Formats: sequence, C-alpha cells, structure tokens
Amino acid sequence: MLVMLVDDSRTSRNIQKNVLTQLGYGDVVEAGDGVEALTKAKATPPDLILLDWNMPNMDGLAFLKTYRAENRKTPIIMVTTEAEKSRIIEAIKAGVNNYVVKPFTPEGLSSRIKETLAKVTA
Repeated sequence: MLVMLVDDSRTSRNIQKNVLTQLGYGDVVEAGDGVEALTKAKATPPDLILLDWNMPNMDGLAFLKTYRAENRKTPIIMVTTEAEKSRIIEAIKAGVNNYVVKPFTPEGLSSRIKETLAKVTA
C-alpha cells in the first residue's frame, strides 16, 4: 500500500511516517505542498493520502478539490491545525474521508487511519 504524506513541515511528515511504519505501511512518498503532491500522485497513484491544510504554493483544500475532480476513490485524511467546525465541514464537503487535528498522538492518527481504511474497503 502506497501512502502519500503532503505537508510542508518535514517534522510533521517524519512523525506521520513513524506512525505509518509502526502500522506496517513502509511504502511512503512525501510532498511538501499540493503542487508537488499532484505531480507525484499522477506519476504513482497513492492508496491513501495524509494531507495538511496550510502549505505554500497550493494548500490542502485546493489540492483536495483538484485531486477529487479526477479521483473520487482514494481515501484522504486531513491532518491539520485547522480545528474550527466550519473548516472541518468545508473539508468534508470537498471530499475528505477523515480529519485529524494537530497535535495528535500516534494512537489517534493510527485509529483514524484504520477507521478510514475499514470504511473504504467495506
């Protein structure tokens, strides 16, 4: 299973990568913003995307809308500091499958990943 981490923070990507490795998902590709993520996703479509909201060049919501226009199935989990209810609703309407607010615990991220994958494979 190929997982794409889209976050401008290398530290955040490393934390998420460690959680994914613990869960047995070692095949990870990283992108620092939405533009880079779109390019990499077209070259090698991921099976799961963990997506930050606030990034330079193309933010997570813009990436989500652009990506969803072509790909409705890939599960996407927004991993962000954006905790306002209106922002969460906006992301859900744009097609996000789940939502994790930073800072998160490895257990919290792990349970969201498992929950999301269970829903899309059911």
